[in-house]
Amino acid sequence: MVNQLIDSRNFGYLFNEFKLEIFGSLLNSIFAAVPATGQNLKYNFLAMKEVQFREALREAMSEEMRRDERVFLMGEEVAQYNGAYKVSQGMLDEFGERRVIDTPISELGFAGIGVGAAMNGLRPIIEFMTFNFSLVAIDQVINSAAKMMSMSGGQYTVPIVFRGPTASAGMLSSQHSQAFENWYANCPGLKVIVPSNPADAKGLLKSAIRDNDPVIFMESEQMYGEKGEIPEGEYLIPIGVADIKKAGTDVTIVSFGKMMKIALKAAEELAQDNISAEVIDLRSVRPIDYATVINSVKKTNRLVIVEESWPLASLASEIGFKVQREAFDYLDAPIKRVMGGDVPLPYAPTLIEAYLPNPERVIKAVKEVMYLVK
Repeated sequence: MVNQLIDSRNFGYLFNEFKLEIFGSLLNSIFAAVPATGQNLKYNFLAMKEVQFREALREAMSEEMRRDERVFLMGEEVAQYNGAYKVSQGMLDEFGERRVIDTPISELGFAGIGVGAAMNGLRPIIEFMTFNFSLVAIDQVINSAAKMMSMSGGQYTVPIVFRGPTASAGMLSSQHSQAFENWYANCPGLKVIVPSNPADAKGLLKSAIRDNDPVIFMESEQMYGEKGEIPEGEYLIPIGVADIKKAGTDVTIVSFGKMMKIALKAAEELAQDNISAEVIDLRSVRPIDYATVINSVKKTNRLVIVEESWPLASLASEIGFKVQREAFDYLDAPIKRVMGGDVPLPYAPTLIEAYLPNPERVIKAVKEVMYLVK
């Protein structure tokens, strides 16, 4: 039995090095007739288990640390305290203090140590307690990690993962609630991943750790306790491949990360009004899988993009530009965005509710592009 999560367009990639190549070829031929929808196809012969989001991340890191002794974890409270969100629980006991390293509250310092370690052949995983604190370390991320391969003429690679929670997580007010996915996605030299469920999180984090470029891996505090099914055993998901979570014909809804719950909830309610929404999870926001989005829009002729960040210079803006450039003649309505508010996130729960995207706003946007409401 092969314990794999199979992406219908990426069979060959997902069969890892420990599986029989001939069996992978056989499965490729069996499923050759499956349409390339971009969906993750889970088959009955795959053994599955239910885990929390944090457990999926822990499995990914632990498996990679067992596989490659160059991989280590560094950050605030990752060792003795088992992680601020218990993602690294038990890892100090298994791997020891040389590979699971507690740091002072000094993001610039330990990010810089990570970059230097990566340049010298190691594969660090640097945990930020929140990406709001990554602003203290952003010089090392942008000016060192992202640029080193180019500036050294290819003499140095920086195989490092910066991971931790992004965006809002309740009543944490303005300084601890910012969504910086578009900031990091703007920088050449970085790859940026924002998973929405445990299965994607594990497969993508393993790919990020093995990647030879610096990867920003952004999670959500509000998702660490959420449960979902993942395949037993090892599997990988390629960076830069979107996933169609729900097929549809009337409108395309694109999102990523925590906002996927909003998009899928809206699609569920729209179905009650006989509106068939196709929901795409970008999973990676650099690189972006434009082809999956554009092919979907060519089918549905309408596009709504859901993103938590501020509206100006957002990922939604970039995707909207790309779609109108590549698929303008297929659009039957202007592209709509459902964004966070253009203000610092307030503390009051009533203002947070008004700030964040919600299913009602997405439903309204969908009905507007379908000319059902004004």
